[in-house]
Amino acid sequence: MNRVALVTGVGPGLGGALARRFAREGFRVGLIARSPDFIDELAREIGAGALAVTADVGEPDQITAAIKRVRADLGPIGVLIHNASAAAGDGVTATTPEQFERSWRVTALGGFVAARETSQDMIAAGDGVMLFTGATSSVRGGGWLAFSSAKFALRGLAQSLARELWPKGVHVAHVVVDGLIGEVGAETSAKRALLDPEKMADAYWHIAKQNRSAWTLELDLRANGEEFYV
Repeated sequence: MNRVALVTGVGPGLGGALARRFAREGFRVGLIARSPDFIDELAREIGAGALAVTADVGEPDQITAAIKRVRADLGPIGVLIHNASAAAGDGVTATTPEQFERSWRVTALGGFVAARETSQDMIAAGDGVMLFTGATSSVRGGGWLAFSSAKFALRGLAQSLARELWPKGVHVAHVVVDGLIGEVGAETSAKRALLDPEKMADAYWHIAKQNRSAWTLELDLRANGEEFYV
């Protein structure tokens, strides 16, 4: 496998944990986010082999250019983790068409463009991994209408990509994050159990290193003690 991992939507929670986890496994890591503040700091923390690229994942030209830069600086991409999403609006009367489209562009369109641009490296190598971060809303509508619609679309994208790319040696998987993400020992005002991003990153890494005789298509992650939503 090409030892370059590309992570979209990198922030101080799950995105940062994913970048650190793959870096620990010897991957050079491309970090993509709309704001440079956190990813610049994270790239310095990881050190050599980490590249921070500021781009809006919801804009195809920007994500395409970002991926080309990662490839030019770090090498052919072997792992794509599409972690970017956008949530705006509320119910049908409190969500504008622009907000609805924005959620779809970042989550689903961004995932498609990232997969399209990185798949060439993986198909050429006959090996690779694409991981897509879903949510409770990927399988159960509710909450933010635009977010749910976009996450449903992302799940369909992942399943379609798996059907096309598994026979070419590219492992595509969708991760349903069924709960709130926090830190170890953290609590919310509702005292709900929280997913630990570092442990979640371990689960992503487990998928990435699976033997192709037993690949995971979809993994459902929730904290012990969290109620079941799906």
